[in-house]
Amino acid sequence: MLSLHSARTRGSGGRIGLAIAGGGPIGGMYELGALRAMDEAMDGLDPTRLDCYVGVSSGAFLAAGLANRMSTAEICRIFITGTSDDAEFRPETFLRPNVAEYLQRATRLPQLYAEWGRRLMRNPRKAVRWSDLVMRFGGLVPTGLFDNAGVEAFLRDVFNRRGRSNDFRELEADLFVVAVDLDSGEAVRFGETGWDNVPISQAVQASSALPGLYSPVEINGRHFLDGALRRTMHASTVLERGIDLMIGINPLVPFDATRAGPQADEAEQVGLASGGLPAVLSQTLRTLLQSRMQIGMEKYPHQFPNIDQLVFEPNASDSELFFTNLFSFSSRHRVCQLAYRNTLTDLRLRADVLRPMLAAHGIRLRDEIIGDRHRSILDGLDVPPRMTETTARLRRALDDVDQVIAQRRAGSGRRVA
Repeated sequence: MLSLHSARTRGSGGRIGLAIAGGGPIGGMYELGALRAMDEAMDGLDPTRLDCYVGVSSGAFLAAGLANRMSTAEICRIFITGTSDDAEFRPETFLRPNVAEYLQRATRLPQLYAEWGRRLMRNPRKAVRWSDLVMRFGGLVPTGLFDNAGVEAFLRDVFNRRGRSNDFRELEADLFVVAVDLDSGEAVRFGETGWDNVPISQAVQASSALPGLYSPVEINGRHFLDGALRRTMHASTVLERGIDLMIGINPLVPFDATRAGPQADEAEQVGLASGGLPAVLSQTLRTLLQSRMQIGMEKYPHQFPNIDQLVFEPNASDSELFFTNLFSFSSRHRVCQLAYRNTLTDLRLRADVLRPMLAAHGIRLRDEIIGDRHRSILDGLDVPPRMTETTARLRRALDDVDQVIAQRRAGSGRRVA
């Protein structure tokens, strides 16, 4: 599903910003599929050379990678096909039990038990109340089931190789990663002045620390959680930076079971309540996140009337996406393919409206891509020759030279015209 707003008056700067929301591992894979489709279908759009990026939670992984000039094809090879010679993705790295915190909190049990015993002697009736027991012993429960240190280590390794950087200040484009301060509820944009000295890998670790799943991440004496707790996509972060086109991706929308087709399974036909608590919680989370995002998106055309805005989302009837475990890694190829096909379909169905809008930003739809109804995300993922660290840096430098030459030719053409 594609939502769009056409600018009232378009500028001539051609600056493009990308906002990527969160959604857990499955949401991240949906966003990757959508990005890959745009990369292939929109000639003139290079996702690695945009002017501004903002990422939240799983979207922060992708935003940080793109801002570091990692192509959508290479990210797909890392997370989907496993054919990358750049990085090796191991799902178990992201799902290691939080043993250290379990043990640390367990050491407090004797002290808490002794305190409770003294309280029991003084006031037996009050000491055995459930509310009192929960408050007193709740501190023994870890703040997260899994240790997210592996997230930071994986990204730190990737961003410190092949000419990339783990420092916001060294990137060519503006990158912002949003997390929420646990103690104040304040949204912090890592990458802004004052927070740009935090390593990108650590900022992504904080932004993706979903409460209950991962522990809060301590940075500069403050503890941070998932950035989606305040806003779903934080699109205003890029809209406020003088861009001309904003592209947004939100992977979580509520499922409309009333539109389930004849192929729907029993849970879809009978109703989501038949799926028990997991289905109810999933639908609740999706509804809250999307409704909150829609409130913001309804305001943006009035606040930023001269910026073209495109937001890609799944279809409400995509039961396959809804009934896939939000934190499943094994389904990543299937979800990525679904997003890829959905995005190409959106571009094809709205092509007449999109063509003049995109042309103003030097972007052209490729009819041979959007018109191919059988195209797979794997079709454009040929494995490139293996590269050493030196050859990777050389290729990056040559790409920079090509970019400068192309920009000078474009500028020369405009002056002649």
